[in-house]
Amino acid sequence: MQETAREVLGETAAPDDAPVETIDVRNAGPPEPLRRTLETLPDLGDDVALVQFNDRAPQHLYPKLDDRGYAYETVERTDATVTVIWSEP
Repeated sequence: MQETAREVLGETAAPDDAPVETIDVRNAGPPEPLRRTLETLPDLGDDVALVQFNDRAPQHLYPKLDDRGYAYETVERTDATVTVIWSEP
């Protein structure tokens, strides 16, 4: 999954050289993906990109990321919806 995470990172505006942390919430029912993602973000360094693998676009997560000042992009893959989240300088 790390290789796929790095590939998806390159398809977004996230820094290409950012360290990557992944979270796979494809099998977690709501609101678990939202909760796990929001709990993970504060523990990451400002230079780390979080790559979330989900089974759908995390619509309820987007406004919370906006409120917290994170940048993000979602990329559709055949096996997952992947959202890359990072801090902008």
